[in-house]
Amino acid sequence: MIWLSVVAFLVTAFVAGGVIRWARGHTAAYGMGMPQRFHLGHVPRLGGVALLAGITASWGMGTILSALGDPASLRMGGWVGWWLLALLPAALGGMVEDATQRLTVRYRLLLTGLTGGLAVLLLGLSVPRLGMPWPDELLAAAPWLGVGLALLAVTGLPHAFNIIDGYNGLAGMVALIVCLALAHVALQVGDRSLAALLVSTAAATAGFLVWNYPRGMLFAGDGGAYIWGVVIAMASVALVQRNPDVSPWFPMLLLIYPVWETVFSIYRKLARGVSPGVADALHFHQLIYRRIVRRVFHDDASRRVLMRNNRTSPYLWGFTLLTVVPALLAWHRTWLLMAFCMLFVVTYVAAYLAIVRFKVPDWLRR
Repeated sequence: MIWLSVVAFLVTAFVAGGVIRWARGHTAAYGMGMPQRFHLGHVPRLGGVALLAGITASWGMGTILSALGDPASLRMGGWVGWWLLALLPAALGGMVEDATQRLTVRYRLLLTGLTGGLAVLLLGLSVPRLGMPWPDELLAAAPWLGVGLALLAVTGLPHAFNIIDGYNGLAGMVALIVCLALAHVALQVGDRSLAALLVSTAAATAGFLVWNYPRGMLFAGDGGAYIWGVVIAMASVALVQRNPDVSPWFPMLLLIYPVWETVFSIYRKLARGVSPGVADALHFHQLIYRRIVRRVFHDDASRRVLMRNNRTSPYLWGFTLLTVVPALLAWHRTWLLMAFCMLFVVTYVAAYLAIVRFKVPDWLRR
């Protein structure tokens, strides 16, 4: 896995450097009036191109090594190609949106739905259980419900990662942490092939972060966020499906931050009579930027915005670790994982309301 990680990291970092050098021309298409824009200047949003290149190179190398005797016991066969094929519709659709800004939310949702359909058909993904007696009996009696849950996960998680992709290093670091946590448990249960895919994805993400944090020279864009969401969703479902010891609430707790951010955002917009597809600047990370990370002084305006941008992400990294640590400690204990999910939801809503009502403790302000 070490060589796969090295290849993923280097290819992604190299291609990302090329994107920064040669793709600056498309950045002006991203309007200055976008409510979710919190940077000055024109920055390429094609980080997904570099991520896809690094993942493809690494997974391809793993498949070749496995075919040549599998000296590292990677167990990566031709099925890896089906993973890449399922990933492409969502990834390419996101990249088209990043380059043109003309692909509507409806078409992007259709493309991630196509990716979900391919994942279900080509990989046989299904959620076999929920760790509770009555739902598990229902899933056993109606297996198509498990297929529907897998389709929902692969279709929806890319958009959840796109929502939290607002500041330098935010979505990328969350993706890296989640990939490594999933890989750790996969190794615990002896699923080396899945661990190899996840470690490679984490390494590719690290190659992207070289350019993204803290300098903010390249953004992941929709393409990058969709790649993270699709790979993590497919790996989460596969881990639970292939390993009965792993609770289905383990990946749920790992991903509760982007998932709940999405659910809460939909509720918040519907309550205001606004379409969920309309972008705004009221997400949790945006409130932290505007109301907590304020004490930044610099003569250069762009430098001042960059410094505030970079200081926002660590708050959410810490928020993510509050769910990752208990998930890793109790990855096979369903009821404990469910309790931590509920605790996160309560904590998130309380923190959101505190920020909105200007009741944040002074020690949290920077």
